[in-house]
Amino acid sequence: MDPLLLLFSLSAATCAYLLWFYLLARNLTGPKVWPVFGSLPYLFLNRKRMHDWIASNLCSTGGAATYQTCTIALPFLARRQGFYTVTCHPKNIEHVLRTRFDNYPKGPTWQTAFHDLLGQGIFNSDGDTWLIQRKTAALEFTTRTLRQAMARWVNRTIRTRLWVILDKAARDHTPVDLQDLLLRLTFDNICGLTFGKDPETLSPEMPENPFAIAFDTATEATLQRLIYPGFLWRLKKVLMIGSEDRLKKSLQIVENYMNEAIDARKEKPSDDLLSRFLKKRDMDGNLFPISVLQRIALNFVLAGRDTSSVALSWFFWLVMNHARVEEKILRELKTVLTESRGGEPKRWMEEPLTFDEAEKLTYLKAALAETLRLYPSVPEDFKYVITDDVLPDGTFVPAGSTVTYSIYSVGRMKAIWGEDCMEFRPERWLTAGGDRFEPPKDGYKFVAFNAGPRTCLGKDLAYLQMKSVASAVLLRYRLSTVPGHRVEQKMSLTLFMKNGLRVYLHPRTLA
Repeated sequence: MDPLLLLFSLSAATCAYLLWFYLLARNLTGPKVWPVFGSLPYLFLNRKRMHDWIASNLCSTGGAATYQTCTIALPFLARRQGFYTVTCHPKNIEHVLRTRFDNYPKGPTWQTAFHDLLGQGIFNSDGDTWLIQRKTAALEFTTRTLRQAMARWVNRTIRTRLWVILDKAARDHTPVDLQDLLLRLTFDNICGLTFGKDPETLSPEMPENPFAIAFDTATEATLQRLIYPGFLWRLKKVLMIGSEDRLKKSLQIVENYMNEAIDARKEKPSDDLLSRFLKKRDMDGNLFPISVLQRIALNFVLAGRDTSSVALSWFFWLVMNHARVEEKILRELKTVLTESRGGEPKRWMEEPLTFDEAEKLTYLKAALAETLRLYPSVPEDFKYVITDDVLPDGTFVPAGSTVTYSIYSVGRMKAIWGEDCMEFRPERWLTAGGDRFEPPKDGYKFVAFNAGPRTCLGKDLAYLQMKSVASAVLLRYRLSTVPGHRVEQKMSLTLFMKNGLRVYLHPRTLA
């Protein structure tokens, strides 16, 4: 080809691209975008503080609480694979989660990224596959049998393990990583509830559990698939390097563990969730295959283990830094226990709270809800757009793009929660008299437990477990962080503390 013609063609193509890029970029309201790479450079630079970065981007929009960005600034791709609408506007969230629910499924990007880990389980499926699992699980979660089973697991774990470990640490004046203890506690509880198998990770020896370690590794590797463009993780998977290599090895351990649990339940059914799903049939009337049962159980473990333990970790950290809130929680505990167990403090600590006692702890529930407002266990969620749509605030979302709703950012918007939105104030969840828990009238201001048809089925059980554990710790001890310990967020599917929560335990004297 003639060199001049080649140069002219390249110049024309460059000019055409730059014009196209200018027209694209001028309509984007998020972080600055660059040719070809879009906003990926800023995403990479802020990967260790992603939730705060997204929140600051949304706060900078003022009351709009929505912005759009592009991570692949290439024609024919930018309006689909690389196009993100990020919002924390309650009306937009309601539109996505309820009003136009069918137009915003998990979608192919999320499902493909999570398929190796979660398969077609309830948290990674849409349509009929999701619906049959949802209906089956809904029937089980409304039974008193499940509540009683959960209460047995929680109370036994507190009484025979958590208190033993904490008492020894208090006597020896040695610090503990409270987040690690809580993860072990909720893991043992949810494994017991899901497939009747107690891994006993919470014990004085603090054993390493291959399944728990592999599960953590797999979720972290899966998150990386969501953060970066799909071709990157697919290439790593073909080459079997980095996070994809770790994911494959971890999943093998997870599957072996699940197979053992399923075989045990087939031989000896119990009242756990897995035993119940073994009897259920899919939309075609067939029993669920082993591969599906594995992923169904794994989905429940993911939901029940990480979310409650992470929420409790942030709760204890906030309470340690707000003496006024701690005092009000203790005052409420004394009132409830005096009514049910009498006025002798020694009797209050003989057994963990029953779920019926925990049910009466209104202020404690408010404090937990306030924790989840500021530090939701699942900080961001993603939805795929099936057909072109317009959000309630007027934002156009093209088919094939992604809507990200930032649960973490909702609680940090003055336009939504007021000027004191960054304050830890449980009273905002109570009636004027302070005697009744009162969620916001606009339910989509608080979606820590999701909302609409996908509202968390285990919400009430989660509150009861968290109240039982919080009471078990605060009645016996005053907590203080280890000097120099830094509390930071870890970039994961759930809002873990990067360095754990290292605390000293000081025996409490109740009067």
